[in-house]
Amino acid sequence: MEWALRERAVRVRARVSGRLGRAEPVVVDVLLAVFSAAVSLWSVYDDDTAWPWWVYLLATAPSVPLPWRRRFPGAVLLASSLPAAVLSVVAHSVMPQVQVFAVVTIYTLADRGRNWQRLLTLVVLVVGNIVGTHSPSGALFSLVVSVGSFVFGSLVRELRRLARVEAERAEQVGLRAASDAARAVAEERARIAREMHDILAHAVSLMVIQAEAGPLVVRSDPDRAIRAFDAIADSGRDAMVQLRRVLGVLKEAGAGPELAPQPRLSELAAVVERVRASGVRVESRIEESGPAEVQAAAYRIVQEALTNTVKHAAATRVSVRVVRSGADLAVEVTDDGCGAASAQEAVSGRSGGRGLVSIRERAAACGGSAQAGPGPDGRGFTVAARLPLRA
Repeated sequence: MEWALRERAVRVRARVSGRLGRAEPVVVDVLLAVFSAAVSLWSVYDDDTAWPWWVYLLATAPSVPLPWRRRFPGAVLLASSLPAAVLSVVAHSVMPQVQVFAVVTIYTLADRGRNWQRLLTLVVLVVGNIVGTHSPSGALFSLVVSVGSFVFGSLVRELRRLARVEAERAEQVGLRAASDAARAVAEERARIAREMHDILAHAVSLMVIQAEAGPLVVRSDPDRAIRAFDAIADSGRDAMVQLRRVLGVLKEAGAGPELAPQPRLSELAAVVERVRASGVRVESRIEESGPAEVQAAAYRIVQEALTNTVKHAAATRVSVRVVRSGADLAVEVTDDGCGAASAQEAVSGRSGGRGLVSIRERAAACGGSAQAGPGPDGRGFTVAARLPLRA
């Protein structure tokens, strides 16, 4: 209950503050009109001639439109100038030395008027003060007051324009920053998704195959069953180690992708051994070369290619080559499995995976490329990638 009352009080204060903020310019303009009228009335009263009542009315008339000057600057200037011009003709001696209404309306038009209104007003001010004033000193004083008001209003107009430009620029910077942040979040999510996919898909695939084979040979070949269960345990432990790498980085405040411990090509030997333990013959030639990000990408590409071989290809033999070729690191995984049919299943998503897409993404992230298709003579399947060793 107390919270609701406090919230209601805040809303009431905000509403009152908003109304006061909207009312403040009107109050200022009304006070300006009163002050201008007072100056004009005092000028008539202080004159030596006893003027009739209508002269006092003419003297106050130019100040009456001032409360509307912000909304209709051109019309207010014209409405103030007409009675002032009549008063100047019939009773010039009662005109104040500084006409407050003229200063205010000229300033307002220079600040808020349209361009053609501003240009026309400036021409009329210059010509009118020079032609309509008999003495040079009087003309100079009138020009300083009137044109000075116009110049001051123009300066305020320019400051308003610059403030709008800065506000728009700040808004654009904020939008770009928000867009960059959203893009960084999306890229980081994609990176984490690739890492989790590669780690879990490889480990779970090997564990499922070994678990299916173990019960079949547990009586006829106990040693093979033991090796199968050992391979399951090794795959599980390796997956846990790699998951801790990823999750450990996520728990660190401010940690980025560059801080994540990345797998090296030297660790591929363990992956190859686990695939061998699943019953697939693996021939491998692995040369450790290149910076950490290239080695990590090559590791993941080989890991994903072997995972697809184990899951989809029904292969008996697979060849793994990771060698330096000129300025690139060449990666090639070739199997003798069922070839394009298994690849199409992996790409189309019927298997629930996105391994080949992940391979291409990893290669592209390093500035390289990857291809996948049937092996030599249309037999088996080949995944090949080239990763630049230098940026």
